[in-house]
Amino acid sequence: MSNSDIEEQLSELYGFIVSTSTISIVTDKISTNIIAWQNGPLESTYLVVWMDAIVFKVRENSRVVNRAIYLTVALREDGLKEVLGMWLVKNESSAFWMSVLTDLKTRGVDDILITVTDNLNGFTDTISNVIPNSDRQICVVHQIRNSARYVVWKDKMEFAKDLRYIYTAPN
Repeated sequence: MSNSDIEEQLSELYGFIVSTSTISIVTDKISTNIIAWQNGPLESTYLVVWMDAIVFKVRENSRVVNRAIYLTVALREDGLKEVLGMWLVKNESSAFWMSVLTDLKTRGVDDILITVTDNLNGFTDTISNVIPNSDRQICVVHQIRNSARYVVWKDKMEFAKDLRYIYTAPN
């Protein structure tokens, strides 16, 4: 977004005016922090790392297009969650996930005990290539969505209710 776009958004959403020069100063300071965060060191081991892409509609050159934000969220050994990174690209692919995982390795990640993904075609192999000892698991939400594809619409609610007994079972 340009500074004038940000100025317009602030005015529309919050009802106050901020000059474009103030916005420029703030974004310059934030940009430095964002770059430091994007390139900062990570812990060597994470218990669980969730990896998925979220598709958003974005205005680009006066057109609205889809863009994917790759997101990695980790469960640390102290029990806290940490966002490891976000990457904006045109669409989701296992090839780009390879670069994400390589980036995480470069920033210090040696081991992930469990990776949770949407089972994108080729994703499991990509994880195995970069972090071979990690156990891989398909996200429960994605498993439910994939299973529900084969159920007729009128039975989906009952199916989802029955499926809940399975994925909330203690063992």
